[in-house]
Amino acid sequence: MVAALEFGAAEDVGLAAVEVRERLIGFVDGIVSELQLPRQRQNAGLYVRGLIEQGARKSLQPTLFRLEETPARYESMQQFLADSPWDPALVVRRCAERVVPELGVEAWVLDDTGFPKAGKRSPGVKRQYSGTLGKIGNCQIGVSVHAVGKYGTAPLGWALYLPEDWCEDPERRTKAKIPESVVFKTKPELGVELVERAASWGLPPAPVLGDQAYGDNTALRERFHDGESEYVLSVGAVTKVFAPETVFDVPARSGERGRPKSRPKPDREPETIKDLIARVADTQSRTVAFRDGPGGEPVSSWFVFVRVRAANNHEKATPWPPREEWLIAEWALGEPEPTDYWISNLPVDTEPERLARLARLRWKIELDYKQLKGELGLDHYEGRSWIGWHHHTALVTVAHGFLTLERLDPKAPRPA
Repeated sequence: MVAALEFGAAEDVGLAAVEVRERLIGFVDGIVSELQLPRQRQNAGLYVRGLIEQGARKSLQPTLFRLEETPARYESMQQFLADSPWDPALVVRRCAERVVPELGVEAWVLDDTGFPKAGKRSPGVKRQYSGTLGKIGNCQIGVSVHAVGKYGTAPLGWALYLPEDWCEDPERRTKAKIPESVVFKTKPELGVELVERAASWGLPPAPVLGDQAYGDNTALRERFHDGESEYVLSVGAVTKVFAPETVFDVPARSGERGRPKSRPKPDREPETIKDLIARVADTQSRTVAFRDGPGGEPVSSWFVFVRVRAANNHEKATPWPPREEWLIAEWALGEPEPTDYWISNLPVDTEPERLARLARLRWKIELDYKQLKGELGLDHYEGRSWIGWHHHTALVTVAHGFLTLERLDPKAPRPA
């Protein structure tokens, strides 16, 4: 990661800092070139510079104070964030198209993160569980998708989760400037839409990774598969599947009358993946290296790989019989049972090493959030505007993209 930078007048900083500032200007100008108004482009550049500069708090007022901007610029910037009708998704797209090809992308990671808040007026805020807090707290929840590669990461989209009670409260919606078109959607629904939008940008395709909140959602998995998106998603131990040896046959018609049966019937009941893995681990397990450790030494663990058919709501499930998928379990040495389970629609001939690496790759998203929040102020936005939150996250994405390219090649030209 690249730490926040410090700019100033040319006479107060070294030549290197001046060069960094010039590269930043070129990068941001290229990303925001499609914003219609010159003032919008100026404000975008200033805001990104403020996010990158050294400073504990990256909310608007202290940021502009550090940049020694006038009160008039504060009013202009506030309008630019909270009300100006520019498309944040376009900015994220331009940034992704510039940064992602440099990363050696291996996967896209779907996740959500909490934004602790005081009060009740920030859009989407309520007492709800946040993985960031590790408990129920007053917060907003943002859903995001990120490209994860050998050389870094890049956000591909952001969506603010709006709980049902917010959707049904016209007064709060009006105050938070939430568009009428915004309706209640679950986090998995928001996540699928972000992935589908990014997939339409022509970026290098990659399997989608996600935690159990997304992997246990049958509709999400089917939508990904129908959209030809590969995935490796965490699932819970009680998820039921049909074992590899299950045979599906159409039962013979009973008697001479009655409609012939057309729905194949399994010759056994589904079982939990915990029970299945325990039953087949002795014959189906192997030690697999899933990443390189310090000094390039491989890091290995004990994995089980089985071809199964998911049995969610199997009495009414479609398609039927369910398609085959990979069930992956990590059973670390010395542990009494597996520590993690995943389900994947990658091809049947996928190498175990790739399956294991993808299953364990999602942790990189925590590094992304660490920089986005700790250095770039992702969770510092104090406005109470729906579009303002999305504008802020888009510009944080631009700042993150610039720092990523600086780490990879500081001397490369920055126009998009």
